Amino acid sequence: MKSIFMLITFVFAGTVSVFGQKLKSPDTDFMIQDSIMIPTRSGVPISAIIVRKKGNHRPVPAILFYTTYYEGPGDAILGKRSADRDYVGIVAYARGIRTDLKNYSPYEHEGSDIYDIIEWITQQKWCNGKVGMLGGSYTGFSQWAAAKKIHPALKTIVPQVAVMPGFDMPYENNVPIGNILSWSNDNIYKYPPLRRSLPFEWFDNGSSFRSLDSLSGRQNPIFRKWIDHPAYDRYWQSLVPSPEEYARINIPVLSTTGYYDGSQLSALEYFKLHTRYNKNADHYFVIGPYDHIGGQRNAQPDLMGYTIDPAAHINMRELAYEWLDFILKGAPKPALLKDKVNYQVMGANIWKHSPDLTKINNDTLTLYLTEKRGSQGYLLGKKHPRRASFIPQTVDFKDRNNQNNYFTPTLIFDTLDVSNGVLYTTDAFDSDFEMSGSFTGNLFASINKKDLDVSLALYQILPNGRYFLLTRYVGRASYAKDNSKRQLLQAGRKESIPVHTTRFVSKKIAKGSRFAILLNTNKHPFEEINYGSGKEVHDETIRDAQEPLQIKWHTDSFIKIPVRK
Repeated sequence: MKSIFMLITFVFAGTVSVFGQKLKSPDTDFMIQDSIMIPTRSGVPISAIIVRKKGNHRPVPAILFYTTYYEGPGDAILGKRSADRDYVGIVAYARGIRTDLKNYSPYEHEGSDIYDIIEWITQQKWCNGKVGMLGGSYTGFSQWAAAKKIHPALKTIVPQVAVMPGFDMPYENNVPIGNILSWSNDNIYKYPPLRRSLPFEWFDNGSSFRSLDSLSGRQNPIFRKWIDHPAYDRYWQSLVPSPEEYARINIPVLSTTGYYDGSQLSALEYFKLHTRYNKNADHYFVIGPYDHIGGQRNAQPDLMGYTIDPAAHINMRELAYEWLDFILKGAPKPALLKDKVNYQVMGANIWKHSPDLTKINNDTLTLYLTEKRGSQGYLLGKKHPRRASFIPQTVDFKDRNNQNNYFTPTLIFDTLDVSNGVLYTTDAFDSDFEMSGSFTGNLFASINKKDLDVSLALYQILPNGRYFLLTRYVGRASYAKDNSKRQLLQAGRKESIPVHTTRFVSKKIAKGSRFAILLNTNKHPFEEINYGSGKEVHDETIRDAQEPLQIKWHTDSFIKIPVRK
């Protein structure tokens, strides 16, 4: 069982098709050089695959796919896709992958190594001096690392569903994601998969999160290094562009992601930071009803039980190559890119386009967490409460018979499991409108401890009474004001917990619908448990639970939903 917002690391395996169709050229038309060793200034060579079209003797642009995953000879497909479109396709592996893992450190060497890889590419007679990059997830991150110091030959990047280390992987708002241990165990070290019972064992015995690898029976150096950096500190910040470096990124960029992509927070953050620090950034952003796969490959017609609109059937991989053809070969710009922000409105069967994120909406719906009883739970009201009040919640971390578990395998369902949380709902809306953007808010809470992890899920209650999951926020209260510095809460004091790093979603909200918020705090096997002692959360155990967590959710708490009417 997993949260749908857990970042899922997809391993690229060999296949015989591209974009859902066969390659235009048969395998016999490709010349493949495997295990090429590219020198770097560090002295550690990079393993690579070079794929060219036979008979193509003129220099052409090169497309670099830089990856941290190795699956075998089938990886050549990643180069064939580019060669099939009359590029030279290069698949380069992160330092230590396919060579010696003692040299491997995830995220740490991409900036310098990719510069050296591109330098080597430009010295080859088959390259015309132009290089582009594309790919998703870790490969998307690598392109932003390369942009810290752009090689003159790098003409464009296409970071898809790009992770931002420390920001959404291995933490989301400073809460560890569910696969923080399995990512390196499965994909890098190639150890046998962790036993499925491991999260339940950890939950039942109440051991520290730091001990998770020991509980698995095998110590994991990558997991341990990450655990030592729970804040978004200088270690994480140094891996991606600084404000000054964003300001110097003047090459064209195309970013793609999805409403239900585990990496959306970082893909959106890269776009925000680039356009904030470089007012002339040539950066296009595309987002729609896609998960981590759909945001970099082909749209899935059935997205966790939701049938996407016909207009949403976009192939992001094809879009990436159309963009590369546009930049590197002078082809027409992809038709979808009518403005810098391009988003699909779920339920409306249309794409909309905006010059920036601030011009998408014309109104904001502010909703307060009132003490009034509604038709379901408490009322989400449109007016600031006249008197101070609160709704209480109790969480007994010692009780392992019950869980405060957020999980939904589908986007649309008949009943909502409140799971010890507090439910708030609006009255029915009297007209249609569009929700587009990222909700924000501020929660005011008093607790008897020093910290808590907030879980807030936002739903649309459809006119027929069914629930549609719009998005979910999870975040550590002690980092809510500054993700780089922990600020513990004071027991018994009314504290402000700002909510600002949330996912973008666009959907038509039909007349008769309502919004619902399920407010909770984590206590389940799939995310770290914050016991609120004030100690480093990774080191807390069930012995730190002490008395149950008592929360007062104050009624001047609110969320702001961006809308267009």
